[in-house]
Amino acid sequence: MIHYYALKDNQLQKVDNLSTAVWVNVFPPFEHDEVENLARESSIPLDFFTDSLDIDENSRYDREEDCNLILVNTPVLNNALRDNEAIYVTVPIGIIRTAGTIYTISQADNPILEKFVDMKVKGFDPIDQDKFTLKIFEQSVISFLLCLRKLNLKRNLIEQELYNSSRNSELRQLLRIEKSLVYFVNSLRANDLLMMKMKRTDFLGIQSNEYYTDLFEDIIIDNSQALDMSNVYTNILSSTMEAYASIISNNMNVFIHRLTIITIILMVPTLVASFYGMNLDHIPFSESPYTFYFLILFSICLGLFLIWFFRRGQKNY
Repeated sequence: MIHYYALKDNQLQKVDNLSTAVWVNVFPPFEHDEVENLARESSIPLDFFTDSLDIDENSRYDREEDCNLILVNTPVLNNALRDNEAIYVTVPIGIIRTAGTIYTISQADNPILEKFVDMKVKGFDPIDQDKFTLKIFEQSVISFLLCLRKLNLKRNLIEQELYNSSRNSELRQLLRIEKSLVYFVNSLRANDLLMMKMKRTDFLGIQSNEYYTDLFEDIIIDNSQALDMSNVYTNILSSTMEAYASIISNNMNVFIHRLTIITIILMVPTLVASFYGMNLDHIPFSESPYTFYFLILFSICLGLFLIWFFRRGQKNY
């Protein structure tokens, strides 16, 4: 779908055509040839739109004669139904800047752009393209930080559950969190490189504006903080998974050890009784009427001796 917006009386309002719009927002679902027609009507290279719809596209910028493109990765909730998928994934927002009109396009319903549509972003002005671009960067970093806090809280809750029982469902949830953090680390690193390159080359042309320069500096710092948090949470989660794998392996070894001891304790008396189960002559005490009771008593004593022997060995160990 394509929505055209103009600013009237400091309020964002929808308009019907491109000629009066200052902001064009393109979002799913997409109709047949909708994007191609928009590219033709606006005289923007089609690659600018198609690259923005590629979920695997890295953060970058590109410049043409009459317009330029900025791709920045943002986090979105993963709506996949499979349990082994990441909780959050990252998708790019394409920001296409032309003379008088700014275009945003995303492959998924993006809550960041919805904030701008609902006028929930302080200081949002679609006419000021530099400020609009910086605000998208800012909201992207804020969204990353919020998602990271949610993932860390979820990880702590799952760890508390794992203290009581090591169920597969909790381990699968930890794996989903780990996948989300991997997406975050890669996207935040790409965003960081993008912003640093834009600052170095003054791609936005804001070097002479102190307010915008300071705002861009703060965004870069916050993005670096989000990247550091992602790396820390990833390391913590990896250590946690390794620790639980060691605990499960140790518990399995203890269980097998106990099962082996029980098997030996039961096997030795059974071996003695099996000798007297043979259909042979000249077996000792075979003629005595007390042989059965003797064998039962001897097997019990032998079992108790083995129990004492293994317990003594464990205490010495």
